[in-house]
Amino acid sequence: MKTEMNGKDIDVETMRHSASHVLAQAIMSLFPEARLGIGPSIENGFYYDFELPRGLTPEDLPVITEIMNSIIGNDLLFTRDEVSKTEARRIMALQPYKLELIDGIADETVSLYRQGDFVDLCRGPHVASTGDVKAFKLTSIAGAYWRGDEQRPMLQRIYAAAFRTKKELDDYIKQQEEAAKRDHRKLGKELEIFTFDDEVGPGLPLWLPNGGAMIEEIEKLAKDIEFRRGYVRVKTPHVTKETLFQRSGHLPYYAESMFPPMELEGVRYYIKPMNCPMHHKIYASKPRSYRDLPLRLAEYGTCYRYEKSGELFGLMRVRSMQMNDSHIYCSEKQFEEEFMGVINLYLEYFKIFDISEYVMRLSTHSVEGLGKKYVNNPELWLKTEAMVRTAMQRNNIPFVECANEAAFYGPKIDVQVKSAIGKEFTLATNQVDFAQSESFELEFTREDGNKERPLIIHRAPLSTHERLIGFLLEHYGGAFPVWLAPVQVVIIPVTDSHTVYAVGLEKDLKEMGVRVKVDSRSDRMNYKIREAQLGRVPYMIVIGDKEMIGGTISVRLRNGEQKNNISFQAFKLALQKVIVDKSKDFGL
Repeated sequence: MKTEMNGKDIDVETMRHSASHVLAQAIMSLFPEARLGIGPSIENGFYYDFELPRGLTPEDLPVITEIMNSIIGNDLLFTRDEVSKTEARRIMALQPYKLELIDGIADETVSLYRQGDFVDLCRGPHVASTGDVKAFKLTSIAGAYWRGDEQRPMLQRIYAAAFRTKKELDDYIKQQEEAAKRDHRKLGKELEIFTFDDEVGPGLPLWLPNGGAMIEEIEKLAKDIEFRRGYVRVKTPHVTKETLFQRSGHLPYYAESMFPPMELEGVRYYIKPMNCPMHHKIYASKPRSYRDLPLRLAEYGTCYRYEKSGELFGLMRVRSMQMNDSHIYCSEKQFEEEFMGVINLYLEYFKIFDISEYVMRLSTHSVEGLGKKYVNNPELWLKTEAMVRTAMQRNNIPFVECANEAAFYGPKIDVQVKSAIGKEFTLATNQVDFAQSESFELEFTREDGNKERPLIIHRAPLSTHERLIGFLLEHYGGAFPVWLAPVQVVIIPVTDSHTVYAVGLEKDLKEMGVRVKVDSRSDRMNYKIREAQLGRVPYMIVIGDKEMIGGTISVRLRNGEQKNNISFQAFKLALQKVIVDKSKDFGL
């Protein structure tokens, strides 16, 4: 038996993990029959999973906190015991989840940690004593399937924030409160962008008219830019035979993320989780020569992936997604130019959306994963990884490398961003594929008349509509640039006598393609202005007697500024310029 590290050696991750044991001890004192799950440290804090005799409520958290503070005040030593698995099973006999973990340990000895009369299975390390646990706050309660498997029991997870000092904790809590105001799930509901329905199914978003307007604008942007960059658009079906995914190699690596197959007339079909195999079939639909390359096939295809229920998260992790997809078929000589063309496309989009903080990550294979997680061709892995690395370095694009994160068919560059509420995810991807050309027997005729396999670049610079719009909701706090705003102008007549004039202005703006509506409700004008501001509408035009007589308009901006006595024609010209330029200001 030995005590843990001295106070001077404490790091915040160790303290957070130790705090999770204090939480577990507090829960056991409240619920002696509790079944313990796991309690790791996480970014900014920790959590612990429990099976309890009743559901917890927010009102329970202060009670649990008080018990934790008492344990911390008692300054109990953390001690470590190395015991046999047999002894560990005896000690943890009433904890079935711990027994399962013990069974999964390869070694014949395991470590247990004690503080006072509480004991837990744990590898450690821990702080010296419970008194070394500093500033913490229990923040929320959630459900979590045991080991992330929706076929296993649902446990109750208590989340907590933890820091070395109270000031750090207070700053974090304040930041989280501000971030909660930007949560895309909250804003999506308030701004009527999207919804979910139990009868439709989890992870299957329904886009409301405001969300539909945003999708149209984003697709228009992508189609315009990609047309100018030489992409051609294709369309593919939502279902395909199982044999196509067997040929592409997706089934062995991807089956768990696919919806189960359906069988019709003795043939098994899958709804598609990706567009790649069908694009390869389009390439193969006729002979190709070097004159046809590069061939850039683009599609906003709807795909379906079976994300586990516990991993679904608003629009960020869904089961139905509309992907900004494309496959570029090129020769090896053309590779760097095409690959960097995609990287530059990222940068163009990021400028439009005012995204300045991101990390480009080169995801490579692992030798251990060859033949299991990755196509078993070590020479091509090293070659294509070197091609990507060289292209990025030669063009002075900063990146970090992450091993064992590649696609099964080749290395990739993922662009990692953090949303305004602090969640990190992949917003864009640029993948190299050296395997599918062989699988689909794709080829082109070179200038010398010989045949060659094309390289394939899979790219999705704007991710999916779901993930991109979820990110943009948080990024802009719902106050989208004018060109992207679901409703760009609301016209507010002061009284019913001004409505006909307002409808005339609405018609004029609609002919320009502006998303505009007249708020002709009988509510007070100030109420209607407030409603439009809460809806983050960029412009509110107020029409009264003075405006009708003078042929002018009064415009209230989303930020509260007021612009009076503006000619309607001048407003139209300014609005048109702001939309075309995708400007970040109001143009007035």
